[in-house]
Amino acid sequence: MITVKVQTLVSLTVVAALGAGCALTGRDARISYTIAHARDGGDPSVDPSPADDEAGWEGVARALGRPGKLSSDKRVYRVSLPRSDLKVTSYGVHIKPGLALGGYAAFTRYPDGNVLMMGDLVVTEPELQKVTDVLQRHGIEQTAVHKHLLSHQPEVWWTHIHAMGRDDTAIAQSVRAALDATATPTAPPAPSSPAPALDIDTAAIDRAMGTKGTNDGGIYKFTFKRTGPVTEHGRLVPPGMGVTTALNFQPTGGGKAAINGDFVMTADEIQRIIKALRGGGIDIVEIHNHTLREQPRLFYMHFWANEDAVKLAGTLHKAVAEQAATPAA
Repeated sequence: MITVKVQTLVSLTVVAALGAGCALTGRDARISYTIAHARDGGDPSVDPSPADDEAGWEGVARALGRPGKLSSDKRVYRVSLPRSDLKVTSYGVHIKPGLALGGYAAFTRYPDGNVLMMGDLVVTEPELQKVTDVLQRHGIEQTAVHKHLLSHQPEVWWTHIHAMGRDDTAIAQSVRAALDATATPTAPPAPSSPAPALDIDTAAIDRAMGTKGTNDGGIYKFTFKRTGPVTEHGRLVPPGMGVTTALNFQPTGGGKAAINGDFVMTADEIQRIIKALRGGGIDIVEIHNHTLREQPRLFYMHFWANEDAVKLAGTLHKAVAEQAATPAA
């Protein structure tokens, strides 16, 4: 009983510091992790609270310096953080931000007042340690460091980030501090315009995938969500927070496409999906976790190929069929 009271007292202290916009350093940052763990007793039957509109996340948008978008169910506010400043090539393919260089920070609120932030930052190798130090000073957890591409220049890394607290603006300010340690563009994205035409047979790809994709700025995308619930800190995590299978096609000419993305898998699905991908000549890039305390335990697999887009879609469909997933709305 004494321990619970002490944790509650420290929790109030740290939340007050975050609410004042103070950075957590050293021992305080470590305490913030303890507080997050102390809150793990949430009710897994409780969904995040939907927002009325994007105005409810104005503090996050202002802190990050760019607007985000609400998910269709209004439970997730996601801010895209593309590395449009980088000129990355892999096996001779110029990588567009939408294929493999799109970082993000996603936020969701729960009825008990807590806010969960999960995200992925794209950083160059010289930026990685600077970003790590800033995240640690601000009490933001790093839950993965890995690559999405095989042979590529310049060297780029992806680091997943995680935080939970009661002040979404303070969390966003901490993420912004990490972004400021990189050359990530700070200006809001230009107004959207019609997506460019795709030099691939999207109708045939849709048939091979068994569902319809989306032209997102010249990248043809498919998203699948887990059929069962995913929880973190004992609370339900919506698919929009990043717990999805994302399959991206970037046209490379002559009906071919470079594909990249990741599968979200339980342990018993991993080997079947590897077999399906390799059976169609798709390279495996990484297998790792994105988060630390989710249930069920989830693993993510990044992949790569540059071949006939319809053929690749058929292979990806076989791999998706090996997991408990369904097209996301």
